[in-house]
Amino acid sequence: MSAEIVQMKARGFICVNAHPAGCARNIERQIAAVRQAIPAPLSGIRSALVIGASTGYGLASRIVAAWGFGARTLGVFFERPPAPGRTATAGYYNTAAFHAAAGRDGLAALSLNGDAFSDAIRGQALERIARDLGPLDLVIYSLASPKRTDPRTGVTHNSVLKPVGRSFSSRTIDLDRARLTDVTLDPATPEEVAATVAVMGGDDWRLWIEALRQANLLAPGVRTLAYSYIGPELTWPIYKDGTIGQAKNDLFRAARELDAQLQSSLGGHAWVSVNKAIVTQASSAIPVVPLYLSLLLRVLREKGQDEDAIGQIIRLAQDHLAAAPRFDPEGRIRLDDRELQPAVQAEIARLWPQVTTENLRAITAFNDFERGFRNLFGFEVEGVDYAAPVELESSFAAG
Repeated sequence: MSAEIVQMKARGFICVNAHPAGCARNIERQIAAVRQAIPAPLSGIRSALVIGASTGYGLASRIVAAWGFGARTLGVFFERPPAPGRTATAGYYNTAAFHAAAGRDGLAALSLNGDAFSDAIRGQALERIARDLGPLDLVIYSLASPKRTDPRTGVTHNSVLKPVGRSFSSRTIDLDRARLTDVTLDPATPEEVAATVAVMGGDDWRLWIEALRQANLLAPGVRTLAYSYIGPELTWPIYKDGTIGQAKNDLFRAARELDAQLQSSLGGHAWVSVNKAIVTQASSAIPVVPLYLSLLLRVLREKGQDEDAIGQIIRLAQDHLAAAPRFDPEGRIRLDDRELQPAVQAEIARLWPQVTTENLRAITAFNDFERGFRNLFGFEVEGVDYAAPVELESSFAAG
């Protein structure tokens, strides 16, 4: 496949291409952050499965497991490979770069590219783990998908981003035009709530852990974590109290059930880690969140307390996986503590009504939000020559 100059093609929160060199640079930056924070490998994780391993918190988890613990990893994800005249997705290039770096540094890395909700991919994962990894010390569940086909029924469920019980009106950022706009969302139907829970709740996590347990692929003391978000009261109507929040409540219930099962059978644990808001393609699609994130970035950076995905997972590893974990009263790990500081939220509440289209870039960190969004796809990454042609073909050993 010939080299091409790649320019970003995006509309709003949808980006349809990716830059392989920029994605590779992002991976190296995250590896460097782990090496700086964890100069000597931590103990306790020798093999890890990351479900949803190609972007965001899942990708950061795989990098920390590999370079922070020296673990053998299997990543499961659903990404599009390159084709003539078309780039791969960012997650595909991220994984190719991960494999290249792991090979260079002598770390065992396996990947499966396919529908992680399906019995077929789950079965392939079990085979690869049994053959190449051995019993797992860590299972990270970090899937973010808008739809799921239940392998037991064949029914496809589609999630929605809606309030529950009543309409919700607020402001958000029109990402195409970089201007503030009003948004009103009608409440979800009971069927839409149920479908969102089926996609984003704890059911698939339960299926994965049960399949691994029955196959004797979980090591004594195994830990499994799923990631969630709660956020401030400002976003609750669309998040915590909305359809997503209903799904996350089911995730919390799944964690309690799995924790009891793993404790009794293997001395293991299942936890939910509530992480801070970061710029992702998924978060950019949620009304209100782009404006909230632009303010959060400004306030936390002024305080010198902002963390990206890799920073959050480094802290998770050091404070909760390689040490005695700490929990909130509901039994959850909280990495959103800095975001939810009263002083941080008070400052965001003070600034929120002052923001207009005209002063958006002056009052908020919307410039950083935009750049962070583009970075996700390998664009505007420092140190990359975007005027130079780049080879679109990239590969990794996938089962």
